Amino acid sequence: MVRATKRSKKTVIQVPIEYELLANIDAAAGRVAESRAAFIRDACALRLKALAEEERDRQYEAAYRKRPEDAAWTWMSAQILAAKLAKDRW
Repeated sequence: MVRATKRSKKTVIQVPIEYELLANIDAAAGRVAESRAAFIRDACALRLKALAEEERDRQYEAAYRKRPEDAAWTWMSAQILAAKLAKDRW
């Protein structure tokens, strides 16, 4: 993990990128009126968030496989949901 200094919270990096992808990034950044750097930072942040969500899903699935809900819990959950949905206006 890269740590920024106290004076600067940003670090300049160089990343090789295909020309066509860069052109598409520039066009999209222009449409949303932000800089290329801001666009790329946001894209990286979204990718990291997606990876974290995938990891949480993987952990949840592994835990569920280790200890799945029993039939009584499933039935009770369905009854509660059905009662709630019956009260909602569609």
